[in-house]
Amino acid sequence: MRYAIFPVLVVIGTFAASVATEAKEWKRQGSVTTQKGTYTTQGSGSCAGGVCARSGSTTGPGGKSVSTSGSVARTDNGATGTRTVTGPNGGTVTRSGTVTVTPSSN
Repeated sequence: MRYAIFPVLVVIGTFAASVATEAKEWKRQGSVTTQKGTYTTQGSGSCAGGVCARSGSTTGPGGKSVSTSGSVARTDNGATGTRTVTGPNGGTVTRSGTVTVTPSSN
């Protein structure tokens, strides 16, 4: 399963973005053409009250899609989040994690 690390990396990236973002919405779309064909992607997300959520999908040249959704919430000492990826054949992978910030004693 070569896509298993992708949700974990996205959750980690989402943690970092959520800490500094409040009351924001965004949308994106794009495409890239490779030797294997064209891949199109679209996504949207929003942040408010210390919680950020996003969803999106990517469709490959064969018409098969991978969709993602997830959220991250700020906590008193870090952040916690969940990410779900649904593959082209309907299988899903869900990952969750917590980031804890411990103040330095220096």
